[in-house]
Amino acid sequence: MSTETLSRDEILLLFDVDGTLTMPRSVVQPEFEEFLYAEVKPRATIGIVGGSDLEKMFEQLSGKKILTKFDFIFPENGLVQIEGGAEVGKQNIIQHLGEPVLKRFINYVLRYLSELDVPIKRGTFIEFRNGMMNVCPIGRQCTREERNMFALYDIEHKIREKMIAALKKEFADVDLTYSIGGQISFDVFPHGWDKTYCLRHIEAHYKYKEIHFFGDKTEPGGNDYEIYTDPRIIGHKVNTPHDTKRILTEILKL
Repeated sequence: MSTETLSRDEILLLFDVDGTLTMPRSVVQPEFEEFLYAEVKPRATIGIVGGSDLEKMFEQLSGKKILTKFDFIFPENGLVQIEGGAEVGKQNIIQHLGEPVLKRFINYVLRYLSELDVPIKRGTFIEFRNGMMNVCPIGRQCTREERNMFALYDIEHKIREKMIAALKKEFADVDLTYSIGGQISFDVFPHGWDKTYCLRHIEAHYKYKEIHFFGDKTEPGGNDYEIYTDPRIIGHKVNTPHDTKRILTEILKL
């Protein structure tokens, strides 16, 4: 059955945010919003699945109106589930791992970062979210210019990649996965708590004939990789909102 013959209730489109609906850490453009809500939404059920928390989604996607514009919102890889504007479920990494493991992990990260030589360091090196920890070698309180500078530095020196390798070795006994997303940080979460986690909620309540996912970090180690390659998903690799619009236009025959 081709996509163009499916009804709105038979097809689900899931979107990453950074690099997919917006440029990295930027806000959505009004013309793209108009396209998504006026042309795409009437044709398909739409949802967001991102690594960030809900507040960061609000910042990038024009505020709380997304609660009514999107059918599903899955912040933090889907560890928080929002449907029809209301939170319907939540998982918690602190309860899952336990305080002794968390303290050991945090102490190691802070010790590692204290000895790490990078061009700049700012603040908030570890950020807690419901379903994950976000580790940022330069600190999340950096400017856009500093963010862009570190992104280029990291490509050359592989700061995040090397740190993840050290963590995997040190915490080989702990149920953890590491995923690079965005320009300056990486996520740490229990195995299976990647973006495919949102599919647990969807499959428990709905039967879609097709589920599509759009994301930019689809390479191994990227935070879109697991859902992009999941056999239940039709994956679309994008680099910009322009790519997303082009592919949507093609598959929905807009």
